[in-house]
Amino acid sequence: MKIQQLLEKKELHPYLLKVRYGMEKESQRVTLSGDLVATDYPETLGNRTHHPYIQTDFAETQMELITPVTESIPELFRYLAAIHDVAYRSMDAEEMLWPLSMPPALPEKDEEIIIAKLANFEDVLYRRYLAKTYGRRKQMVSGIHFNFEFSDTLIRKLFEAQTEATDYQQFKTDIYLKVTRNYLHYRWLITYFFGATPTSEARYFVDEKGPEEPVRSIRNSMYGYKNHEDVQVTYATIQAYLADIDRMVEEGKLSEEKEFYAPVRLRGGKKVADLADAGIRYIELRNIDLNPFEKYGISEMQVEFLHVFLLFLLWKDEGTDADTWVAEGDEKENIVTLEHPLKPTVFIEEARALVAELAAFIDKLALPVSKNLIADLEEKLASPEKTLAGRLYLASQQTSQKELAVTQGKIYHDHAWERPYQLAGFRGMELSTQILLFDAIQKGIQVEVLDESDQFLKLKVGDNIEYVKNANMTSKDNYIVPLIMANKTVTKKVLASAGFRVPAGREFDDKEAALQGYAEFAEQGFVVKPKTTNYGLGISIFKDGASFEDYQEAVEIAFSEDTSILVEEFLPGTEYRFFVLAGETKAIMLRVPANVKGDGVHTIEELVAKKNEDPLRGTDHRAPLELIQLGNIEKLMLKEQGYTVESVPEDGTIVYLRENSNISTGGDSIDMTKEIPEAYQKVAAAAVEALGAVICGIDLIIPDKNRPADEPGAYGIIEANFNPAMHMHMYSYQGQSRRLTMDVLNLLFPEVM
Repeated sequence: MKIQQLLEKKELHPYLLKVRYGMEKESQRVTLSGDLVATDYPETLGNRTHHPYIQTDFAETQMELITPVTESIPELFRYLAAIHDVAYRSMDAEEMLWPLSMPPALPEKDEEIIIAKLANFEDVLYRRYLAKTYGRRKQMVSGIHFNFEFSDTLIRKLFEAQTEATDYQQFKTDIYLKVTRNYLHYRWLITYFFGATPTSEARYFVDEKGPEEPVRSIRNSMYGYKNHEDVQVTYATIQAYLADIDRMVEEGKLSEEKEFYAPVRLRGGKKVADLADAGIRYIELRNIDLNPFEKYGISEMQVEFLHVFLLFLLWKDEGTDADTWVAEGDEKENIVTLEHPLKPTVFIEEARALVAELAAFIDKLALPVSKNLIADLEEKLASPEKTLAGRLYLASQQTSQKELAVTQGKIYHDHAWERPYQLAGFRGMELSTQILLFDAIQKGIQVEVLDESDQFLKLKVGDNIEYVKNANMTSKDNYIVPLIMANKTVTKKVLASAGFRVPAGREFDDKEAALQGYAEFAEQGFVVKPKTTNYGLGISIFKDGASFEDYQEAVEIAFSEDTSILVEEFLPGTEYRFFVLAGETKAIMLRVPANVKGDGVHTIEELVAKKNEDPLRGTDHRAPLELIQLGNIEKLMLKEQGYTVESVPEDGTIVYLRENSNISTGGDSIDMTKEIPEAYQKVAAAAVEALGAVICGIDLIIPDKNRPADEPGAYGIIEANFNPAMHMHMYSYQGQSRRLTMDVLNLLFPEVM
C-alpha cells in the first residue's frame, strides 16, 4: 500500500492533524514530606470502580486520573487540569500526588503495600494474582497511557483513494497495525527524549538486582514491570495477534487477556477478543514516563510530538518481516533504557537521521506544528542533559531525587489549592458552573460543556442525561417558570394572588411617563429598578424619598438596562436571600451592600481599591465576591450621604456605596441559615411553590426575624430569581458554607449521590 503517496494528496491535508486523544495518568498519593500515605482512597470520590475520571490502579495509594476523549491538545489539557484539581482537593490537604514514575520509598514488608480495596472481589483477586506473579513493588511504578485515534475522515479518505483494500474495517486495522509496528521499532527514540526514571527510591529492588543506576528509564527497561520473557505476541495481522494471546492464556503464561502488557495496546472494544469483530479503533501508548517538570505529568509539546510522530510512522516504510522489525525495536529499546542519562545514545546517528526525516515530512505535508518542535528535539540530541532523564538526574544531584520530587509535588499541590473555589481548565466559566463541574467530576458524573459562553452543560450517568444551564437551570423547572420570574410584574401578581405580601408600585415603559409619576413617590421611600434584569443591575433605592434630580437619574439608569422599569414602595427591614430547592430552603444569605470602613487616612476611592485586593473578589461571577465599583449609582449613593470618592471617612465609619445588597454589585455575603426561624423558611418555600418553581432564589424583607412570620407586615417578597447565584452561599464572606451544587446534583442524579 502506497501510504506516502496517499498522504501527500492535498485534499487530505485538512484532516492530517484531526485526531482524538485520551489519557490515563497514574500517580502515588504521598504526604507533603514525600512518604507513601497510609490513608484509604478518598470517600468523597464515590465508586472508584465505575468512576469515569478517577480510579485506583494496583494499590490503595495509586490514583489513576482519566480524561474523556478530546479532539484537541488544549481540550485534553483543560480536562487534565480539572481532574487534577478535583483529585487534589478530594484528598487530605496534607497529601499530594508523587510527580515521579518510580514510587517513593516503599515499606520494608510486601504486605504493607496495600492492594486497592475495591468493591468487586474479582478485581481484588486479580490484583492479588499480579502481586504474586510480578511482586507488589513492581506494581507501584506509575506512568501515562496515551490513547490516540486518527480522524475517521482521514482513514476513510485514504481508503477511498486506494484500490488494493476492499474492506474498510480491515483497512483501518491495517493502518493501526503499521503504526504500531513502526512505533515498537522506533520507541527507543521516545525513551531517549522522554524517559524519566533514572534512579529508584529505597526498597524498590529488594528480592532482585536492579540496573546500575542512573539509566534513562528503569520503568521501560528489562527491570520494569513487564510480562515474563516467554510471553511473545506477533503484530503481523490482527488474527495472528489474537491467536497468540489466546495461546498464551491456554498455556498458562497469562491468566487472562488483559494481563498482556505491551508498550502499545490495540483497542477496539471492551475486551481484547472484541478486536476480531470490531477491528482496531485506536491505540494506547503505555511507555510514557511521568514528566516531573510538568504539573500534569506531560507537556503539550510532548503530546504534539507524539501526534506528529505517529502520523510520521504511518507515512514511513517499515521492514518486510513484522516480527523481525518489532524484535529489532525491542533490542534497541533494551539498550537505550539502560544508557547513562548524560551520555549520547549509541544510536545517535540514526536518531539524527530520524529527526531530520521527521522535519522533512513536516515540511513536505506543510503540517502547522509548533515553531520549536524540531529544534527542541535536535537540542536534546546534541545535549543529553536536556532530555527528561538528564534533567531529572542533574537536578537530583543538587539535593536528592526525593527532595526534587517533594519540591515539584508541593508546587503542583499548592497550585491546585491556590483558588479552591475555581476549577482549573474552566476558569472562564461562571463560578457556580465551575463548582457544579467540580462536584460532578468528583462524584463520577460524566460532563460535557456544550456551550462555554452560555454556561450550558450535559451531565450523564448511565442512561440518565440531564442538561443544565448556569448550574441550576434544569429540566426540573417548566419552561414557563423562568419566564414568570424574568418579568417582575408577573412575579408580583402571581405572589400577591397567592396571598404573599409584595411591594406596591407602578410599571413604566416610557421615560416621560415615569418622570411624571415622581409625585406619587416623592414623600416616601421607593425603589427604581428595571423590569426584567437580574444581578441587581440598574437598581436605585431611596429609603427616605429623593429629589426630582436624583429620581430622574435613577430612572435613566434603570432604562439603560431595560425598556420597562418599576417604581415600587420601599419595604423597611433586612433583606435576605432564600435559596429553595425541591420545596426546601437550603440556604439563607444576608447580603450586606457594598461598603468600606473608614480609617481617617484614606479616601473612599483608596479604601475601595484596598478592599478589592481581597483574592476572593473578582469580576463577572468568577469569584465568590465581586469587585466594588465606583460608577454612577455608587457616586449617587455617596452624594446622598454627603460624600464624594475623594472624601476621607472617619476611623471606624462604615460607608455604603449601594443600597441594594446584591453580591454581584460588590456586597458581602453572610450565611444566616441557622439564624432565620423555620417559619420564614416555610414562607419562602411556599412562595417558590406558588411560582411553580423547583429551584429558585427568593428575596424577603424581614423587619424583625423574631416576629411570628404570620403577623401582618412580618415580611415582604421583593424578588424571585430563576437563576440564583449559588457561589455566594458556598463561599460566604462570613459564616458556614452551603454546597448547593451538591443539592442540585442530588436532585438530578439521586442514584449517584
